[in-house]
Amino acid sequence: MYIAISGNIGSGKSTLTGMLSARYGLTPVYEAFEENPYLQDFYADMRRYSFHSQVFFLSKRLSQHLTLVNGAERVIQDRTVFEDANVFARNLYEAGQMEERDWRTYGGLYGGILPALRTPDLLIHIDAGLPVLRSRIQRRGRGYEQDIPDDYLERLNRLYDVWVNAYHHSPLLRIPGDEVDFVADPEGFGWVCRQIEARGLREPMLR
Repeated sequence: MYIAISGNIGSGKSTLTGMLSARYGLTPVYEAFEENPYLQDFYADMRRYSFHSQVFFLSKRLSQHLTLVNGAERVIQDRTVFEDANVFARNLYEAGQMEERDWRTYGGLYGGILPALRTPDLLIHIDAGLPVLRSRIQRRGRGYEQDIPDDYLERLNRLYDVWVNAYHHSPLLRIPGDEVDFVADPEGFGWVCRQIEARGLREPMLR
């Protein structure tokens, strides 16, 4: 069983990944943001470092899939390569922060590795508006994230909506993150678990 969790910056993906991993005995695979040597430079100058940062994440996702996801019996992943390409890289290109030739090169790399990637058995997407995103970004205190422009987060939300609405590779669970606080409210997390279990998944392992 391979579960993927998608959502905008600050939506609560990493927290939910850990909570579900502990409850259902899943191996967690987290986004390698701390390993990205371009990330702080990217937030300071997106146009200059967009391609570098996205290619780094692409390479790490491929490595994670080949070593931790593809052959795993029970795994849960915090953000996927699919949203890296269809949301984050596309947003940079459409906003003029990634040059045409870099976008084409990135697309070629993504298309080349796609056949080697396992698709999720369940995608859990967290919808969250700007106030929730801002609150969680501030609370976790990563300095380079504090000055992310509101319009950047809002553009990502719009592209996420397009991507998720067209998603058809597996069952999909959308969490209304503005209404369901699975981080601080035990009942909110219970709601998420009930939705997952209604799709046939049970403790202690997902089948």
